[in-house]
Amino acid sequence: MLIDFFYTLRSAKLPVSIKEYLTLLEGLQAGLAEREGQPSVEQFYFLARTTLVKDEAHFDKFDRAFSAYFKGVQMLADFTQELPLDWLRRTLELELTPEQKAAIEKMGWDELMKTLKKRFEEQKDRHEGGSKWIGTGGTSPFGHSGYNPQGIRIGGSGKNRSAVKVWDQRAYQDYDDTKELGTRNIKVALRRLRRFAREGNELELDLDDTIHRTAANAGMLDIKMVPERHNKVKVLLLMDVGGTMDEHIHRVEELFSATKTEFKHLEFYYFHNCVYDFMWKHNRRRFSEKHSTWDVIRKYNRDYKLIFVGDATMSPYEILQPGGSVEYNNEEPGAEWLQRLTHAFPKYAWINPEPQGVWGYRQSISIVQQLMQQRMFPLTLQGLEGAMRLLSK
Repeated sequence: MLIDFFYTLRSAKLPVSIKEYLTLLEGLQAGLAEREGQPSVEQFYFLARTTLVKDEAHFDKFDRAFSAYFKGVQMLADFTQELPLDWLRRTLELELTPEQKAAIEKMGWDELMKTLKKRFEEQKDRHEGGSKWIGTGGTSPFGHSGYNPQGIRIGGSGKNRSAVKVWDQRAYQDYDDTKELGTRNIKVALRRLRRFAREGNELELDLDDTIHRTAANAGMLDIKMVPERHNKVKVLLLMDVGGTMDEHIHRVEELFSATKTEFKHLEFYYFHNCVYDFMWKHNRRRFSEKHSTWDVIRKYNRDYKLIFVGDATMSPYEILQPGGSVEYNNEEPGAEWLQRLTHAFPKYAWINPEPQGVWGYRQSISIVQQLMQQRMFPLTLQGLEGAMRLLSK
């Protein structure tokens, strides 16, 4: 059984060796995949990941391969325990007519937060299909899987993209920088930004000058060396991850892979929806290993080219309102941090994977465009070329 599992991981391009496979078997024999003397799928998952995966960048590939091989097995469920009451389990989808949607009340930010606090204090049971309580499938501004023109989604997944805040624990995956590009044209577009210079020690043979000097020296060999030719462009890449960006993972991974190939001086960080007072390098440790945005601004010189990658699809409150972040109560609005970054790095651009045709229908995209001084480009070959031309000026 586990031999097929081993080959499944290899097929997923995970660098798993025979030695690591034998270590897994030793762990099984030692009972490390058991809990209270009984085999546990959860324990086996963590044992296999610990013994077979050497780099956390491969965790996402491992998870997908594990899920594909053990399809139908509930990895993290304990069937011996009674299930707790799940107020927010999705049990129905609500479809409303345009007239019904127009009749639903839309609250402002302050009223929305005040009302939510009151609901938490009053509600004692699970609700669904209603218009007041925290629940599922209704028209209340609290819960999920229903409809309200402006609300707070608690759990579940976004359907109408109208939530101004989200209460949910999510673990996003790092973008895979080993992703092979579907086309070389993205690399070609990025090369418009490259600028080469000969710097450092003389380590490269200057063939033309060597031939010229040797000929001038009556055939006596006169070797001439020059410094290696390097791409001196510096790029600071800030990438939106999670939420609505999940729809664009494949294309952003292609861009990320190409960027790491084309630019030797590349620094990258992740953010979610909008940049605030901290960013992170690894999504699995985004709250334990945060990087202050002020430190990023101070660390890199003004000659870095700043590139944002994100769909800019969010609630306008996330950009304009203190406390508007969907993950924590930020003290300053995202717009302040975007302006600080663009002031610190005058050569900047925003790459948006959303189709350009929908930009005019998303209020948040229009706001970000204004903050970027209209330096927003679609994630297309033409858009990338336009962004690179702008950054190279």
